[in-house]
Amino acid sequence: MSGPGLKNVDSHAAIHEAAIIEAEELNDLLARLLEDEKKDKALKLAYIIVEHWETRTLRHADAEEKGLYKDLVESSPKLKESIMGLTRDHTILRILIDQIKEKLDTEGVGESVLQRFQALILVDLIHNDEEERIIGEHKV
Repeated sequence: MSGPGLKNVDSHAAIHEAAIIEAEELNDLLARLLEDEKKDKALKLAYIIVEHWETRTLRHADAEEKGLYKDLVESSPKLKESIMGLTRDHTILRILIDQIKEKLDTEGVGESVLQRFQALILVDLIHNDEEERIIGEHKV
């Protein structure tokens, strides 16, 4: 079972929006630090951004997969394929985070890390739009 906040499209959208706004602000700051060649600060910030994605978005994704998605498929079995797509989006986010952590540990912070942080936002925005559409159309 998922909590009521995940099942309500407006509160769910607010959760998504807050996490995305924070991620965009953090990415902007990281880009400025890289542009100013402040590598030490940029590296520290990159790890903070990883933590942001892990604690905000990926923890939220885990809760969706354990509750909301199961509830949606139970109430409307025709959603199974759509839910599989949403779950795949979460997997892509996790893969990107793993790649970022590997790059930070082996190469440090640079343009390729920033690009992956930007990719996280793009994937998440597309994912959120689809998820919110499904929640709005299928009450659980």
